[in-house]
Amino acid sequence: MKKLAMTAFSFLFISMSIIGQEAQKNLKTGHTDQNKFRQLKDVLPTPNNRRTASGAPGYEYTQQKVDYVMNIRIDENTNRLFGDESITYKNNSKDYLEYLWVQLDQNMRAPDSKTPLAKSESLSSSFEGPETFTKNNLKKPSDFGFKIEEVKNNDGSSLPYMINRTMMRINLPEPLAPGNSFQFNIKWNYLINNSVKDGGRSGFELFPDGNKNYTIAQFFPRLAVYDNVEGWQNMQFWGRSEWALEFGDYDVKITVPSDHILDATGELQNENKVLTREQRKRFEKARTSFEEPIFIVNQEEAEKAEKGSSNKTKTWHFNAKNVRDFAFASSRKYIWDAMAVNINGKTVMAISLYPKEGNPLWEEHSTRVVANTLEEYSKMTFDYPYSKAISVHADRQGMEYPMICFNYGRPNPDGTYSERTKRGMIGVITHEVGHNFFPMIVNSDERQWTWMDEGINSFVEILAELDYDPNFYTGNLPKDIVRYMSIDQNNLSPIMSQGDYVKNFGPNAYTKPAAGLYMLRQTIMGPELFDYAFRTYSQRWMFKHPSPADFFRTMEDASAMDLDWFWRGWFFTTDYNDIGLKDVKKYNLTDQPTQEARDLAKRYNMNLEDYKGKLVFFEEEKEGVSVEAKKALEIGVIKDHMASMSEDEKNSLKEFPNFFYEVTFEKPGGLVMPIIVELEYVDGTKERQIFPAQIWRYNDKEVSRVFKTSQEIKKITIDPDLETADIDTSNNSWPKKDNSKFNKFKKFKIKG
Repeated sequence: MKKLAMTAFSFLFISMSIIGQEAQKNLKTGHTDQNKFRQLKDVLPTPNNRRTASGAPGYEYTQQKVDYVMNIRIDENTNRLFGDESITYKNNSKDYLEYLWVQLDQNMRAPDSKTPLAKSESLSSSFEGPETFTKNNLKKPSDFGFKIEEVKNNDGSSLPYMINRTMMRINLPEPLAPGNSFQFNIKWNYLINNSVKDGGRSGFELFPDGNKNYTIAQFFPRLAVYDNVEGWQNMQFWGRSEWALEFGDYDVKITVPSDHILDATGELQNENKVLTREQRKRFEKARTSFEEPIFIVNQEEAEKAEKGSSNKTKTWHFNAKNVRDFAFASSRKYIWDAMAVNINGKTVMAISLYPKEGNPLWEEHSTRVVANTLEEYSKMTFDYPYSKAISVHADRQGMEYPMICFNYGRPNPDGTYSERTKRGMIGVITHEVGHNFFPMIVNSDERQWTWMDEGINSFVEILAELDYDPNFYTGNLPKDIVRYMSIDQNNLSPIMSQGDYVKNFGPNAYTKPAAGLYMLRQTIMGPELFDYAFRTYSQRWMFKHPSPADFFRTMEDASAMDLDWFWRGWFFTTDYNDIGLKDVKKYNLTDQPTQEARDLAKRYNMNLEDYKGKLVFFEEEKEGVSVEAKKALEIGVIKDHMASMSEDEKNSLKEFPNFFYEVTFEKPGGLVMPIIVELEYVDGTKERQIFPAQIWRYNDKEVSRVFKTSQEIKKITIDPDLETADIDTSNNSWPKKDNSKFNKFKKFKIKG
């Protein structure tokens, strides 16, 4: 037995020695700073004279300028678009350029396009149906894609070029020196796609009566961006991530059938030639109508026009200054209405074009939504600088270009429509018109950072939609991103990911950044600080090319708030927010030393009797144990002390706290967020307290707070209004609720 005891003691000693050695080893092992509040200096690019540490453009910031003169013609019989363009490229950089890169976006759907080959496919076990089978297996590839007829120098000589799928390299005769310009010409044509059957962000819709609605964009070879961040932005267009484009001036003539109504980016130069006297008279009236739209072409006139078909043509001439792109829409089916919008004393025209198939929904809402969007976005950013914004009705489309956008939202054939259809139409018009600000003016790189246009735009969209209808369901609030943030981590990417490889593209590029910025405005910064910083960013980068770092830095620079923890967590990781109530302990005052006090007194040789009436003790309230007598005694001691205070000291006191609750918050989620706590008292009144995210600085797992109250707390709730995208609300209340009923997202719990 003695030997066994000694063996046991030896084993314990050896075990403790090993543990001690391991502890010593751990003490000597270094680690990198993994605190959630560490700065982003290891992630963001180093500031320089082109892009400053404040987030503003530096004194050496430059960007190129590209001007276009174009003649465009649509052949309605063959659906082929013909164009020739003269391009003037101004090299404002300090670099010598050996070649220019031109985007050929229509080649994405060319017969030799790699886009279809980059998609995984399998045979479905279900029957496809003869129409689908024929389309997928028997139909010959359409002859889509640019047909480049010629590329010539301004003197008429041929320019060598090379086409790599959706990019064309123009080889210059000699390097283009800083400050110099180069002018050249491209002649081309392509087959216009049926956007309903073939898909695509532009094209035409064929109606049963043979009429067509042309919504034309990405229709001409466009210069890629050359900047001091990427050099040439010449990533291939795979069909998803959009475009990086330079600003410039456009002079465009568009020839279409003479019975078409057409509108486009820019100012109409030949109104007297393409509009009737009555149409011009109505448009003049619309220019002073700030309350309701005026019809330039009404439904009766549009229905009459669509019954015929002219063999003659008409040329519409537009001029646009300082825009990054050009698009247009043309059809004989259009109803056309417009109204004036007052943007800080400047009149801007809100315009809609739509066939009768869009009514009555479109005449009721489209132009009014355009006007509301211009007003609300201007409040958040800068005064809308262009003269007009156009909403064009196009089935199954939602796309944006300077001054013009194509939007879905079609009622049933009998004119009835659901609330969902109405909401979708209002939402898409708000979103696409809002893109005039992001990225058509605040010109971010869409090919690289989709969230900088889609996400930021979706955030401002929330505010504009709620202004149009306070009960509008936006779908972009923090509570709307919970389900997405709860899915398997294998299907999640950080927001700071290039869009072509992101699995859940919509939530990643639109909803999550929008919800994050809404959270930043409403919960973390407050509207006053946020709005000033956001407006500063928008105005700093009008008509320029901002990067993510420019946005992050400006928001901090203009608000005096350290937000690196937020950018890192929300934008650079797939962490989620889950804050819960781990423990709630209720304490009462007592005049008797607690066991903890006795232990401390013993350790430090204190005689507690010497401190009688001078120390206040808190005793945890156990169920079924009455401490009212002790509490009353201790309150008497405290009140004796208060009686000796001066009148000024007494006046500075608040209501006496009778109850003390020590609340421990836990954080199973990886994100740090503010803790929003709502206290509900027994009399039904409520109080809300917000603890900043910095409460997690020293302990990333759990923190505690003591709530001192004059009356008993009935209920404690974390994030009662679902402001912080908490993915598991089953741990957000005390006393705890029935989890099976309360936590509807439980089955989406994070894996991996």
